Amino acid sequence: MENEIISYLPRLRRFARSLTRDAADADDLVQMTLERAIARLDQWRDGTRLDSWMYRIMKNAWIDEVRFRQRRDTRFAPEEAGAAVGREDPEFDKRIRAMSVEQAMETLPEDQRLAVALVLVEGLSYKEAAAVMDVPMGTLTSRLARGRAALEAILNPQREASS
Repeated sequence: MENEIISYLPRLRRFARSLTRDAADADDLVQMTLERAIARLDQWRDGTRLDSWMYRIMKNAWIDEVRFRQRRDTRFAPEEAGAAVGREDPEFDKRIRAMSVEQAMETLPEDQRLAVALVLVEGLSYKEAAAVMDVPMGTLTSRLARGRAALEAILNPQREASS
């Protein structure tokens, strides 16, 4: 079981980035998710996908964190956020494209962003993603279609203009 959980770390981190929009917060959210999952392993049911169960834990943990932050109403950027400013990077073009996609994802409403993250980034089936988001499958497909269209318009504006 531990090896299976460890194998999900990259996927959990990507989903956490989609939820939090911040690398440090994403790392904290992954840690929080792992702690909750391990503490509640007795609640996991055989026949249920472990990754879907963990995504749901993560989503709920993030909701709790957002509520806490709203009450606290204070947030600081980590010092490391400016560490790479001005440095040359051979992977610059790849990173710029990835940043463009991340920025485009950030403009989506949360429901669309989560649908895109679960289905297109994490590769969950529509049924699994709908279960994680706790919505009917039709609602998920609608959010996914709107999210895809919005991303296409943002990332390829010339294509929209020629249509």
